[in-house]
Formats: sequence, C-alpha cells, structure tokens
Amino acid sequence: MKTKEEYLTGQIVLIDKPLGWTSFQVVNKVRWIIRQKYDLKKIKVGHAGTLDPLATGLLILCTGKFTKKIPELQGQTKEYTGTITLGATTPSYDLETEIDQKFPVEHITPELILKTTEKFVGEIEQVPPVFSALKKDGKRLYEYARAGEEVTIKSRIIEVSEFEITKIELPKITFRVVCSKGTYIRSLAHDFGKALGSGGHLSELRRTKIGDFNVNKGLTPEGFEKTLLMGESSEK
Repeated sequence: MKTKEEYLTGQIVLIDKPLGWTSFQVVNKVRWIIRQKYDLKKIKVGHAGTLDPLATGLLILCTGKFTKKIPELQGQTKEYTGTITLGATTPSYDLETEIDQKFPVEHITPELILKTTEKFVGEIEQVPPVFSALKKDGKRLYEYARAGEEVTIKSRIIEVSEFEITKIELPKITFRVVCSKGTYIRSLAHDFGKALGSGGHLSELRRTKIGDFNVNKGLTPEGFEKTLLMGESSEK
C-alpha cells in the first residue's frame, strides 16, 4: 500500500470507470478516499482525459506533483472497444439523446462493412459532436446544443491507426479502434453509418488502453476504496 508521502509526491492511479459516472465524480471520489485514509486537508488529483458518463473503462488519475504529467499522458494513443448501432442516428451520436432519424440497413453486408472501415484508417478529417465539452466563444458546445442553438463546428485532423470489426450482428457491429488524442468515437460511429449509406450511433464504449496503461490493471472507485481504506489486496 502506498504511503501518504507517496500520494503527495505523486502517483498514477488507474481507475476502471463504471457506467454512469462522470470523470469529475471519479476524481472527487478518489480525492475523498485519499484524504480520509491519510487525514489530509487537501491533495491535488486530476484525470488525464475525460470519459463520457455513458462510457466505461480506463481513466488515468494523477495525484500530488504528478498532476504535471497530465498533458503528456493525454497525448498518448488510446484504444477503445464498443458497439455501433446502424439504421438510426441521434443528435448526440450516442444514447444520451433520443433517436431522431431512421435509415435502411437491408443493403449492408459484412463485405461492405469491412471495406468501409478502410476509409477510416490513417489521417482523417473529423467534426466533433455538438454534444461535447469543447468550447466555442467561451461556451461549451453542449450548452448551445441543449439550448437548441445552431453552431458551426470546425473539423480537425485525427489519426486512426487501427479499426477492427470484431462482430457483426446487424444492426449492431462491435469494434476495436486505436486512435490519437482528440478523436471522438461518437463522431466515428456517426460518420461510419453515413459512409455505409445508412445512419449510425454509438451504443456502447469502453476505453481499454492509454499508451502502455491497460484497464486490466485498473480498479473501480469501490475497489480503490476497499484497497485503501480496508487494506484489501488490489491484485487482479
């Protein structure tokens, strides 16, 4: 078990974020656990890359002086697994909002799906979802979206080094993707559906790796609490 001094000097904590939690809630929970354990008035804790509430998986937390490492960690390659549901779109490109349009899927074959993935490997131009935390003119994009205001979003160049389809059970397809910082998997799902001559939205997402860090080594917030406050083993 780590000492108080080690957490203050700096530690990297790997958390397996549960469904429904915001990244901010995870940071607050872990900070509270460390403060409780070591009777600290305050300790710096930050995360190296947001995960949406509807996503699960790896969230890297840095404590103490290691919060200075956050920009470096954020820049590392990320791996995700997930599910795209074809034949329908949503304004948020995931399940945060209701389906707004339906599209045919009868023409979609496994061959077409596999061929289309090739268009999404390498450097590609991507428009972030309007339901995102990116800022424009001092406001977050989701604030415009929830107010029903139109907003123009600039595209950006991102890199997808691997895009593998792991299962096809139409209208659902499961995938694994390895991508650069700044990639929105929700936008990838939306654009992929469009490229298939249909529509699509992200119905499940899990972040499995950031650089060399793997979610297999992560603990849930509850697991971290048991390990630190109750002294249980953290071995997986």
